[in-house]
Amino acid sequence: MKKIFSTISLILIVMLGYSQSIQSLSKEFTLQTELNSTGSLLYSLSYKNQNLVTKGRTGFVLSNNENFNSNFSIVKWDTLTHRSSWQPVWGEVKEIKNQYRELAITLQQKSTNRILLIRFRLFDDGLGFRYEFPQQSNLQHFVVKDELTSFPLSGNHKAFWIPGDYDTNEYIYSTTLLSEIDENNRSKQADEISTRVAIPNAVQTPLQLKSKEELYINIHEAALVNYPAMNLEVNKQTFELKAHLVPDAIGNKAYLQTPYNTPWRTILASDDARELIASKTILNLNEPSTLENTSWIKPQKYVGIWWEMHVGTGTWHYSDQTNLQLDKTDWKSIKPNGRHAANTQNTKRYIDFAAQHGFDGVLVEGWNVGWEDWFGQWKENVFDFITPYPDFDVKALQEYAKSKNVKLIMHHETSGSVTNYERRMDEAYQFMKQNGYDAVKTGYVGKIIPRGEHHDGQWMVNHYNRVAQKTADYQIMLDAHEPVRPTGLHRTYPNWLACEAARGNEFNAWSIGNPPEHETILPFTRLIGGPMDYTPGIFEIKMDYYVSQRPFNNQSPNGFQVHTTLAKQLALYVTLYSPLQMAADIPDAYKKRLDAFQFIKDVAVDWDDTRVIEAEPGDYLTIARKAKGKDNWFIGAITDEYKRTSAIKLDFLDKGKTYVATLYQDAETADWKNNPMAYKIEKFIVNSSTILKVNLANGGGVAVSIMPASTNDLKQVKKYKK
Repeated sequence: MKKIFSTISLILIVMLGYSQSIQSLSKEFTLQTELNSTGSLLYSLSYKNQNLVTKGRTGFVLSNNENFNSNFSIVKWDTLTHRSSWQPVWGEVKEIKNQYRELAITLQQKSTNRILLIRFRLFDDGLGFRYEFPQQSNLQHFVVKDELTSFPLSGNHKAFWIPGDYDTNEYIYSTTLLSEIDENNRSKQADEISTRVAIPNAVQTPLQLKSKEELYINIHEAALVNYPAMNLEVNKQTFELKAHLVPDAIGNKAYLQTPYNTPWRTILASDDARELIASKTILNLNEPSTLENTSWIKPQKYVGIWWEMHVGTGTWHYSDQTNLQLDKTDWKSIKPNGRHAANTQNTKRYIDFAAQHGFDGVLVEGWNVGWEDWFGQWKENVFDFITPYPDFDVKALQEYAKSKNVKLIMHHETSGSVTNYERRMDEAYQFMKQNGYDAVKTGYVGKIIPRGEHHDGQWMVNHYNRVAQKTADYQIMLDAHEPVRPTGLHRTYPNWLACEAARGNEFNAWSIGNPPEHETILPFTRLIGGPMDYTPGIFEIKMDYYVSQRPFNNQSPNGFQVHTTLAKQLALYVTLYSPLQMAADIPDAYKKRLDAFQFIKDVAVDWDDTRVIEAEPGDYLTIARKAKGKDNWFIGAITDEYKRTSAIKLDFLDKGKTYVATLYQDAETADWKNNPMAYKIEKFIVNSSTILKVNLANGGGVAVSIMPASTNDLKQVKKYKK
């Protein structure tokens, strides 16, 4: 790592009327801070002389409603310039620059003599700031009742938002002005979401905004550790956003002891939407990796026993009998339902398919006892994570997978019973290692046990981070589903490959699904915090296909479908970043379309370079990525419900070299609703001066693989001309 620092430290005597500003290294951002007449520290942020936030509040309400946001004086302020770079274990680029100006303001409350430090870091694409509570005798253990941080915006911006919620972020995005945000919007969506707590006039982060002046603004947080997640209350008259922390059962937000640093509050902004997607500020605000040895961490593609349960041709549960007791039932005496998907023979079929097509892993859901009574029961002991159903032979499958050079991926659904999982984690991870599993997918469907805790509260945030650390101790890679939205902690725990934490592809199987614009919004919202296990690659688009195959009719009703074209499903492997990518459909769907399946086989999951070519939230996105350690590039272009033509410059290719570009495109008649599986594949010789002109259907996309041309390619493949 290369570092350059410069520091200025001043002791201030003047307590009131204080004002201090810094500029980003690019000179485009200006941060202004001031201590007002009540002794409260306010901050303002501008970009290219346009106001983003004006006089935002800081501070807290602590135990017993103690005010900790005013009556401050300045003890000192420090400035620092930082320039360094670092290489992620895996990621979208090979090297990340970490450059910022810092202003650290130490405050002392005159009535209590307590110290609070607020640290601002101003990057070339935005601001991060956090609160630091130094160790001090008069503030050792304390409770946060409320955080008063606010973001007073400059206008009635367009917002891409989902409702504030303590337990789920699996919503369809709404696009409205701030003044039009309506907490009742959740009732207008699919009724498959069991919202536990509604926050009036509040939205979740990451929140994407667009001003009338064509500025793109994103508000989120980084390094969420030992603290609840932040929602944002919206004042629809003044357009001020205020932090709303997820509480516990008695309304407290956080239990802390000094020394302690809060998560960073982040504001990214640009007049070019592409720069928000390319930002690495969230990562830079997280701590470096805690792991000395990361050689065992492998980005990968996988298939799995998963989609067939969502479309209703198989079940997670072994028996249709309910009220079975986990630790007292003789499972060998229980009558099977004949539809249980995670059986030995079916798993071998997936292992064979993975081995044949070069996939690294096979996820198996529904392998362990307990699924008969798992959903919505609020039972503490539902799963034990080491006891398979009678038809799932753990040892035989370990040996079979090893013989095929394929790794099985464990699934740990907790059904919200986190106390149960906490007790059993060590034996569960030991069981995994004994049986050849190096990756686990966790799940947190349902209300959290202990009762009164929420998915996004401090208690659960600590749990997710403990799981990341403990899986790392066992050299296990982690994919968390139904967790709190990520905040860049995959830098600190690089074994934490992916999260769900948003409305994924599965909703298309059994609900009204995700609208065509959904995947054009996610990179500006959910993915700002980290990679998403969206599970792309569905080839059998219309769920009606499975009607005749379903022995029961409680899933995938007629008329449901994936709201994209098949070509767009391919493009998502590039536009929705994850080092853990699933070919989510059933193998038979791929066997019928092996020519299109080739892109999923070829596309990389780890990258040396990423170029955001064009982007507009809610409308379209085109991204090109270069595979790690190779000269292969892959492009994904997607659109919303409207068709469009995209001109893709290939000027990122090495000059003087020729390549073969394989285009997986929507056919001329393709349409996400009426003809989603119509596609065409073409090959061309291209170089760095080529501009690909591609047509994207309504709800469509295009995926492109670009590889160095061989001598035979130059003879057999025609040059691109358009």
